[in-house]
Amino acid sequence: MTADLITRARAGDEDAFRALTEPHRRELHVHCYRMLGSVDDADDVLQETLLAAWRGLTAYEERSSIRTWLYRIATNRCLNALRAARRRPVKNWDVAAFDPPEPTRYGEVPWLEALPDVLLEGAFDAPLGPAARYEQRESISLAFVTALQLLPPRQTAVLVLRDVLGFPAAEVAAILDTTAQSVSSALKRARATLARHRPSRSDRPPAVGSEAERALLERFVTAYEASDVDGLVTLLSDDVFVSMPPMPQEYLGREAATRFLRPAVTGRRFALTATRANAQPAFGLYASLPGGPRSGSGLIVLDLAGDRITALARFEPTVFPRFGLPQTWPAPSR
Repeated sequence: MTADLITRARAGDEDAFRALTEPHRRELHVHCYRMLGSVDDADDVLQETLLAAWRGLTAYEERSSIRTWLYRIATNRCLNALRAARRRPVKNWDVAAFDPPEPTRYGEVPWLEALPDVLLEGAFDAPLGPAARYEQRESISLAFVTALQLLPPRQTAVLVLRDVLGFPAAEVAAILDTTAQSVSSALKRARATLARHRPSRSDRPPAVGSEAERALLERFVTAYEASDVDGLVTLLSDDVFVSMPPMPQEYLGREAATRFLRPAVTGRRFALTATRANAQPAFGLYASLPGGPRSGSGLIVLDLAGDRITALARFEPTVFPRFGLPQTWPAPSR
């Protein structure tokens, strides 16, 4: 059947081409997102990949599967985008509601976007190769995608292809037009860098939809909507990490997080509506001064471990349309 589809697609049959490529579209999109850290850039590169595949199908020699061939195209286009991606300047603080306290540090990642979970549907259907070292949920988490952005582009590609997708070293070498020895060397360096930048935790996140997860999230929503900073702080781990991509300010530890949350939360009224991003719980945040209407203030994505919140990442409300969230929320009743 695949051979027949290839023959028909080479003859200009667009339906046959879609039948060849559609089963891989979602996983390719997630692959591009992992490498680029941007949903918008992943959208663009995926379209470039499919266009290049359509135009280059006559040159496809069928020595690898269609899936591997598409990964070759997508990966190399991601590498081109990454080489140009040192393009984004640091974003200045532009939240008018309050001035942030001095951060613990300034982040090194110039750009990061949250990925709606709806875009993960079907992305993990393809079986992983035996070399894969990460669970799919972990490999799409904000912490993991952020750490990937700290790697040189080719190391990012090697680590994703080997440790996330499980491609054999020889196949990765073919995808990247290099040698298996070069792949092994790049993988060793990438693993070492990733280990330095990703926290090691003994507690796992509660299962999605479990009573433990629901209870923790309900406490978070209750405290946030009540502007109860002390209640929020009791839910945080000692080493909690607060970030606001693409703004570089980062706050590490419960004390620093408290310094950030107290002026951010105190004196305003909030409503939170649940969604999910990067296989993690998330909330659309709507804020107002007392008596005023609520408008979108940002998307908060949480990282959980055990019965604590270990990270809060706040994204700008411009991401709301991707998550199907309205820009405004009804004013509270008096």
